[in-house]
Amino acid sequence: MTRPDDTPRLDPAQIPAYREQGYTVVRGLVPPSDLETWTARLADIVEGRVEPSEGMLVMKDVMVAKGAVNPGSRMEAIAKVQDYERDPVLDTYTTHPAILGCVEQLIGENVMTIHTMLINKPPNVDGRHPLHQDLLYFPFRPADRIVASWTALEEVTKENGCLVVVPGSHKGELLEHGNPEWEHLNGGYFGVREVDDAMGERVHLEMAPGDTVFFHPILLHGSGRNRTQGFRRAISAHYAQVDVTWQWTSQEFAGRNYRIVSGEHAGEFWQGERNTDSPINPLDYLPGGEATRR
Repeated sequence: MTRPDDTPRLDPAQIPAYREQGYTVVRGLVPPSDLETWTARLADIVEGRVEPSEGMLVMKDVMVAKGAVNPGSRMEAIAKVQDYERDPVLDTYTTHPAILGCVEQLIGENVMTIHTMLINKPPNVDGRHPLHQDLLYFPFRPADRIVASWTALEEVTKENGCLVVVPGSHKGELLEHGNPEWEHLNGGYFGVREVDDAMGERVHLEMAPGDTVFFHPILLHGSGRNRTQGFRRAISAHYAQVDVTWQWTSQEFAGRNYRIVSGEHAGEFWQGERNTDSPINPLDYLPGGEATRR
């Protein structure tokens, strides 16, 4: 993909800051018109005006699913939309010139998407996500060739459950995760065990619409409750360089195809190297397994 010369990019000082802290925020990276397009598409899907695309998960919040909360609308029932890469409108986020330009500055050219998600975070539910590391969910290594982008679709504050990060924690290793002892926890929202020391180091990332944070897959991060009567929406994608290696014991994951979005093979699907000599069992990082460290 050829990007215009005036496409917003990371300031040169932000790249070493990312290497040191594990994240960087680019203010006003995405224009309001794009945010409105993605927010409207979410509404069309949730309200039934558009069918979910193949493989898309439209996930209800656990409190709604279990009857602990009676939502005031369809939108108030939904926690997130996951795996949207086959939706022609939402998928324009993954190929957005401003997003891709920054991604390539951080991990290099020739990248593919490995995960996509639009987080809704409605009011009147718990909705927290404990401190965790995204590498838990990905079969690819090395971690330094993976990066997340997370764009605020509306104002994100402490009150409505902004992201929190632990600067510098990406220099550690993938840690054991589990379910915190919370009454209500959405499925798959695992958290790192024994994180008391990290809690005091958290930084709250309050963001305006269009602000985008890029972060490393080992960075400890999470989010709080939405204590307002509005929503806290963001759209996100994870990217990896195409020269990563698949290192899980399982050779398939949730039927996903990893689509290349930049470089000479853009539009094709990843057919890269799979390491069978020293595979990693992702279950080792959940309760009941002895973790084989990276």
